[in-house]
Amino acid sequence: MASFLYNSLQKDLSLGQIIPGTHDFKMMLVTSSYVENRDHAKRSEITNETSGTGYTAGGQAVTITFTTDNANDRTSISISTPSWTTATFTAAAGVVYRDRGGAASADELVAFLDFGGDVSVTNGTFSTAETAPFYLL
Repeated sequence: MASFLYNSLQKDLSLGQIIPGTHDFKMMLVTSSYVENRDHAKRSEITNETSGTGYTAGGQAVTITFTTDNANDRTSISISTPSWTTATFTAAAGVVYRDRGGAASADELVAFLDFGGDVSVTNGTFSTAETAPFYLL
């Protein structure tokens, strides 16, 4: 697996479906059984969500920040690092999406963050691995 932005993000940004600083975003965790696919567009297409003590289905709120770099002609996307306390579960990746507060079929996908393999925690704090920012060229 490798981290990536979902293909639908560019379209969702241009249509105003995703606006950082305005909309709510979450990161849900998935197991290594999820087969990542850049063509997935909605949260309802994500399978094999992690479950266990200290984890709530749908994940946890995150903040997305866009920064324009005119010198290098690109825009970076940074995602805050959530953590789950008193946790007992295993996850292989995080999926960031716009949380509309209703049906998963309405939630637009943003990014897939690969943790580099299964990461397990037993009665401790699970924090997502830090990743370099994504770039929109």
